[in-house]
Amino acid sequence: MAIGLGKLQKKVVLAHAEALFAVGVWGATFVSTKILLEQGMNAVEIYIYRFLLAYLLLIPFTWRKIFANNLRDEILFLLLGLTSGAIYFIAENTALMYTLAGNVSLITSVSPLLTVLLIGLFYKSERPTRGVLFGSCIALLGVACVVFNSGFNMQVNPLGDMLALGAAFSWAFYCIILRKVNANYSALFITRKSFFYGIVTALPFLAFETHFTSPARLLEPEILWNMLFLGVIASMLCYYLWALAMKVVGTVKINNYMYLQPVFTLVLAYFILAEHISALGYTGCFLILTGLYLSEKLAKKGKN
Repeated sequence: MAIGLGKLQKKVVLAHAEALFAVGVWGATFVSTKILLEQGMNAVEIYIYRFLLAYLLLIPFTWRKIFANNLRDEILFLLLGLTSGAIYFIAENTALMYTLAGNVSLITSVSPLLTVLLIGLFYKSERPTRGVLFGSCIALLGVACVVFNSGFNMQVNPLGDMLALGAAFSWAFYCIILRKVNANYSALFITRKSFFYGIVTALPFLAFETHFTSPARLLEPEILWNMLFLGVIASMLCYYLWALAMKVVGTVKINNYMYLQPVFTLVLAYFILAEHISALGYTGCFLILTGLYLSEKLAKKGKN
């Protein structure tokens, strides 16, 4: 019995490490994507290239099973692709055209809190306690400090801000749908199906783009290495690890790690892009870690 409990604890610790690694890499994607945008690539083609690469790499591991067990589940995978891919990324990137980057970063960072609230709405037995909500709000305040690290400049722009909020809701729904399919399918199969439908549903958005990167430019070192990072590490590996971690630990706990994404972005931007970290940025990092700790501790206390 003790041996079995030890194995379970190791599995849980590994799941937390997988989620932390995934969020750390996703924090780095903002830096990597910024480099590709500066190289002249548009947001939609960056998204399609990275997910197409990840999808092709996953096929050798999951080719024996093509379709879901039934039509209902196939529709759920379609929704997974929409919410985690096309809607989330395109809404977020389009929002940047109409409002400040600070607004977008802050609004999309409420996705863990939205996930908690939506799960409480759909599953009455899992309504969040006041302690969990308090910890989440502390973490969210920390996110705001990190976002405004370089200076407080927030303006209200309804269209851009609503698109950013749509992206946050999209990720929250993705986590809830992922929770449903996790019970009946492997993480590899779920990841591959999500990428397929994410690519298919994003293709129509290419019609709105006016310029595209020539195939020859994709082989240029700066573009090639960043695309490989986004496709192989940030997409194929991290989405797989995220599905694994959520299967072991649960939707709410794992999704709280998303609050750490701006912290990783802040640190990596400091080392790679030489961006300054102010006292507000350090304060934000402290508040995020405090909020996550309180959320976890108060959640346990609420169950006792």
